[in-house]
Formats: sequence, structure tokens, C-alpha cells
Amino acid sequence: MSTPPPSGAGTPLPASLAAAVGPLPAGVTLPLPPSFESVAAERQYRKEQLAAGFRLFGRFGFSEGVAGHITVRDPEHPDRFWVNPFGMPFGMIKASDLLLVDHEGTLLHGSRPVNRAAFVIHSQVHAARPDAIAAAHAHSLHGKAFSSLGIRLDPLTQDACAFFEDHGLYSDYRGVVNEVDEGKRIAAALGAHKAVILQNHGLLTVGGSVAEAVWWFVTMERSCQAQLLAMAAGTPKHIDRETALITRGQVGSGLAGWFQAQPLFEQIGATDPDLAG
Repeated sequence: MSTPPPSGAGTPLPASLAAAVGPLPAGVTLPLPPSFESVAAERQYRKEQLAAGFRLFGRFGFSEGVAGHITVRDPEHPDRFWVNPFGMPFGMIKASDLLLVDHEGTLLHGSRPVNRAAFVIHSQVHAARPDAIAAAHAHSLHGKAFSSLGIRLDPLTQDACAFFEDHGLYSDYRGVVNEVDEGKRIAAALGAHKAVILQNHGLLTVGGSVAEAVWWFVTMERSCQAQLLAMAAGTPKHIDRETALITRGQVGSGLAGWFQAQPLFEQIGATDPDLAG
């Protein structure tokens, strides 16, 4: 699987990373998001990242029958996105298995069917959010449980602060998402945020890369779990708004999300090298 290039000594680091590690001494490097010399190379990288994202979702137990989907926008045609084949196990998906679909639902590459809900939701999210390169949705256990409360995440932990005043709530559940109009309503509830809680349904996250969208999903699922545990144990103490906003700036940026995902993607690339096939 393709690996991101490093940032070496003397290379200015983005503020969200510089605050965490400080100046890099000689010989010390950090990975940064890659750049590409061709559209073909970027497309292959995105597809490999998407396959890795599905393997991670499978490893985390986010699969629930045929439910769940992650998409990534095609780098050459922004009105098209790559998505998993309907009914294929997350833990078996390879880059070559992925389907290419346009925003009208036309299958442009691949020989398996597309999940109707994946098209309905993701086409509208990608259409409404040109900055959203990737989007992730699954029926994870704690995300489902938390979504049934019809509330947003509270700033109870450092990790949850990544979503402080940066996630929406869609409270108009009408069964399995089959209609484009409902996809539009979900996109509207997401707004400019990095995530949205779909009441009685689950979580959806977006990002400027597959890694970012996947990381927001993983850490949001765990933040839901942490809040459910805290609420069951007693009365949680909230982080004050000023501190929560400062913390969001430290852990909630797009680059911070991408960077925090790198250990997961490095690990899955090592254990599942066939995903790039």
C-alpha cells in the first residue's frame, strides 16, 4: 500500500502538528499527506486507502450484515465516487473490487450492485460538500445506541472535543434511506460539520481524505461509548466551552484527523497487503 511522504528537519510543520511535537531535530521525520504527479497515481492511492478503510471497519466490528459504506471522490471527476460493492464483507475488499458511481447513480466501473442507501446518502453529501473527499457511515454498536437518544455529543473528554460544536443531528428517521430527498436532508443536517448523528440509525463522518473520515468515525464511535458509560455511571462533568473550543483546535483539524489515522492505516497495510490488489 502507498505510504505518505515524510516531513524532514527544516520543513515547516502545520500548526496542529507543530504544537504536538515541536521543531523537528536533524534526521527526524513525520508523515504528511502526499502529493501526486498524475491523476492515475492519486486515484490508485485513494482506492487503496478506501480498501484499507473497509478493512479497518471490519477489524473494529463496524459491519452489520450488508449495512455500511465509505466513499471517496474520484480525483479526476469530482461528480463521481468510489464505493464498496453491495454485500461484500468489509474484511475482504480490495482496491480492485471498488465500484465507481456518478451522482445520478450510474455504475461506471465494476460488476456488482451498488447499495441504494450508499448512493442516496453519499451522492448528496458529496454534492453538498465539495470539500468532502470521503464520507463514512456504518451501523456501529455504540453509535447506534447513542443515536437513539436524539442528542449531540457532550464535551466530556479530550477526544470528544474534536466534535464540539462541529457535528449535526438528523432527527427525521424514516426507515432505510431509499429516496434522494432524504439524502439531501441528511446532507443539510451535516451542514459544514465533520460529522452528523443520524437519530435511530448511526453515525456519518466526512473528511478531506479517506483516513480523516475513517478516523472521525472511529473516534466518534468511541466518544459515544464513553458518554454512554459516563451517563450510566453518574452525572458527567462537562469541559467548559472555552477549553472545549481550544481542544477542538488542537485535535479536531483535518490534518490532525489524517495524522491520527496513520498508525491504523500503517498497521492494516502491514497485516493485509492484499488490499492493494
